Amino acid sequence: MAAPPVSGPLASLPAAGAQDACEGMGGAYLRARLRGAASLDVSWHGDSLHCDGGLRPDGQGVRVSFNGSVPAHRLLFIFGIDTAPRRGAEHNVATNLTVIFEGERRLYSTGGAGRCSLDELTTETMPRLHGVRRLQLQARGFCIAPASALGGGAALLVSRFDFRGAFFLDQPETRGPSTGPAPR
Repeated sequence: MAAPPVSGPLASLPAAGAQDACEGMGGAYLRARLRGAASLDVSWHGDSLHCDGGLRPDGQGVRVSFNGSVPAHRLLFIFGIDTAPRRGAEHNVATNLTVIFEGERRLYSTGGAGRCSLDELTTETMPRLHGVRRLQLQARGFCIAPASALGGGAALLVSRFDFRGAFFLDQPETRGPSTGPAPR
């Protein structure tokens, strides 16, 4: 049974990407501890998760998302990381976190970068996927305050999380199967 169409504030949220930036990566994962409005321990690896993301429109940071399932829920985590991607390690990076319970009309957001932080963030270039450039991110972080529910209700605390995933560097409209050699 298909979920009903989404309207109102939830309608403007991005849909999960058609391509999985973690495809062929092998070691992709997301682990997170959620308490409050839901009590869940997320541990996704390999094919049990899909990731996507890209540069923020202003180029001053990145968004990386992870989509997967836990018993009775399909979740989407979106990390808004307040740093431009650069190779190497960074510490204490401010991060906004949004957690969406897909098909349930439940959305939680920290509402800015002051509530969550990445203790450590490592960025590396990856081989192209279907001719599209990608970056790998590996991070460990925590939130010091809960994410608020859109429209009110109980808050959701993501007390700790760590992930290894990837995102595409090229704009979504340039994605697609490569019909020739990858551009240099």
